[in-house]
Amino acid sequence: MLYHVRMDVRVPHDVDPARFQALKAEEKARAEALQRAGTWRHLWRIAGAYANVSIFDVADHDALHAILATLPLFPFMEIAVTPLARHPSAID
Repeated sequence: MLYHVRMDVRVPHDVDPARFQALKAEEKARAEALQRAGTWRHLWRIAGAYANVSIFDVADHDALHAILATLPLFPFMEIAVTPLARHPSAID
């Protein structure tokens, strides 16, 4: 199944800057691994926000949740998930 996922990162002001830098590096590595695996199909930054819009290709809702929960920045994210279905007018 395909999912449209918006992730907004909300970092508390009291987070240790060094720890946050390490988490961002871990997040990048995890995102790249999921993209290489074909699970995280598309990833776009939202201009002007610490947020992204992504397309995930996973088996079901539970699989998506399990993957999102592995993201190092997950505890700091507000996530909105929209399951996608093929449009009857799509040509590809």
